[in-house]
Amino acid sequence: MARKKITSKKLASKKKKPPADLARFRDTYVELFGTLPPLPSARFEFSGEVNPEFLRLSEKMRAHTFFSDVIDGKTTQLILFGMLLVEHNQMGAMAHAAAARRLGASWEELHKVMELAATTGALGPANQGTALLRDLRAKEQSK
Repeated sequence: MARKKITSKKLASKKKKPPADLARFRDTYVELFGTLPPLPSARFEFSGEVNPEFLRLSEKMRAHTFFSDVIDGKTTQLILFGMLLVEHNQMGAMAHAAAARRLGASWEELHKVMELAATTGALGPANQGTALLRDLRAKEQSK
């Protein structure tokens, strides 16, 4: 079966303006990061076409968690920066570090979060390894 070649001109002509609620969600990225980052941009483009309800639900979850009345925006961005460092997600970590800076985070605060991420990454194997070895030794000694 032959596939039709779709030109970028045809793709551009198929793009529709998103519904108002999705446009508002998209705008929150620009407000936070100064631009729409590549991964959310792809999600808005693709999911917005293929399954806008999934996009709507995921963006409602993001809005509920990222913009809370419990943790301020700067702290949220610092936490996300550290979490993404631990996940080795350099692109996401960079975006959230920049967002934290836009919200007033100091270089010292960002560095401390990096220190926390590095320490938890280093201590995880030590904690797991020593617990494993302790249990193995106890098992051998009980024989």
